[in-house]
Amino acid sequence: MLYWILYPLREAASFFNLFGYITFRAAGATFTAMLVAFAAGPAVIRFLRKHQIGQTVREDGPRSHLSKEGTPTMGGLLILVAVLLPVLLWGRLDNRLLMVVLISTIWMGLIGLLDDYLKVIRRCPKGLVGRYKLAGQFILGLAMGIWLCFTPVQPGASPDPAVFPSVRTIDLDSTQEIDIRSTETTVPFIKSVRVDLGLFYILFVALVLAGTANAVNLTDGLDGLATGVSLVSILTFAAMAYLLGNVNFAEYLQFSYLPGVGEVLVFAGAMAGACLGFLWFNAPPASVFMGDTGSLALGGAIGSMAVVTRNELLLFLVGGVFVAEVISVVVQVSWFKRTGRRVFRMAPIHHHFELMGWRESKVVVRFWIIAAILGLLGLTTLKIR
Repeated sequence: MLYWILYPLREAASFFNLFGYITFRAAGATFTAMLVAFAAGPAVIRFLRKHQIGQTVREDGPRSHLSKEGTPTMGGLLILVAVLLPVLLWGRLDNRLLMVVLISTIWMGLIGLLDDYLKVIRRCPKGLVGRYKLAGQFILGLAMGIWLCFTPVQPGASPDPAVFPSVRTIDLDSTQEIDIRSTETTVPFIKSVRVDLGLFYILFVALVLAGTANAVNLTDGLDGLATGVSLVSILTFAAMAYLLGNVNFAEYLQFSYLPGVGEVLVFAGAMAGACLGFLWFNAPPASVFMGDTGSLALGGAIGSMAVVTRNELLLFLVGGVFVAEVISVVVQVSWFKRTGRRVFRMAPIHHHFELMGWRESKVVVRFWIIAAILGLLGLTTLKIR
C-alpha cells in the first residue's frame, strides 16, 4: 500500500525513493510486525485466558510439562495478524510470488485454527481428522503448483531501473528466455544442475508444503522451540529470495535469476518480526502457545518460500531439525509396531532429550544452535556449487 501511495511522490521529495527499495520495505515490515505482536500480545493472551482456551498436556509426556496444563493456546492468531498487516502495508500486492507465499501462510493457519478450535473449544481430542487436514494442505499445494506452472512471469517483475539503475533487467516482452523453467528445481551443491519434473512438479509442490507444515507442527512441543527454529529457516530463505531476485547477484553466484522473487523479502521480514514478537511471550516459561494455528502457518510460510525460490531440496538441509523430528516419529512408530519396543524414550526427539535429563531450556537452545548452523550451511550453497 505504501509503495503505491508514497513512491510516486519521489519527484517531489527524494526521501520517497526509499519506498522503492525492497530492503527498506522489508525492514519496515519487520519492525511493524514486531510492534503489532508486542502491542496485541497481552490482549490476545487475556482473551484466550478469559475464554479458557488452554493447552491440554499429554499424560504420557514428561512430568515437567504437567504444570503447562491450561496455558493459553491458539496464539498463532497473533502471528497471522502480525504478518498480514505489515505485508499489506509494505508489500507490492501486484507481485504474484509475494501473494502466493502470503496466501499459503494464511491458508495453513486457517487449517490449524480449525484443528485447534475442535480440540480446545469443542473438546474433540483428535481435533480435525487427519485425512481432512491433509486434504486441505494438498488442495493448497496442488493449486500453488498449477499456478506456478501455467502462469507466465508477469511484466514488471524485474527490479525497477529507477530504483536500481545499475541492475541489468530482462525485457520480458522480448524473445529472451527466462533462465529457469517453471517446473524445475535446483540441486544444492551441484553447479548448473536443475531437475525438470514436468507436470509432476505440481504434486511435488503439494508434498513440500504438506510435509513442511506437518514437520513444523511436530517440532512445536517445547517453549520457543518451533518459533526459533522456524525463524532461522525464514531468514535463510529470505536471503535466497533477495539474492536470486537480483540479476547482478544471481549472475555472480551463477544461479538462475528469478524475476519478482525479491519481493518475498518483505514477507520474510514481516514473518521474522512476527516470530520475534511472539517469542517474547512464548519464551520459557511460555505465557502462550502457538497451537496448530501457528505451527501450520509457519510451515506453510517456510515451504512456500522454498518453492518460489526453487530451493525445495535445500529444505532437507536448512530444515534439518524439522527433518530429524519427523524421522524420529516415523522410526519410533514403525519399530514399535514391528517389535513392541521403542528406539527413543519418547518421540518427537526433543522429548527424548528431556527424558534423558536435559532441561527444557537446554534442549531448545541447542536445537536453535543446530538450526543456525544448518541455515549457514544452506547459505554456503550459494557459492559452493
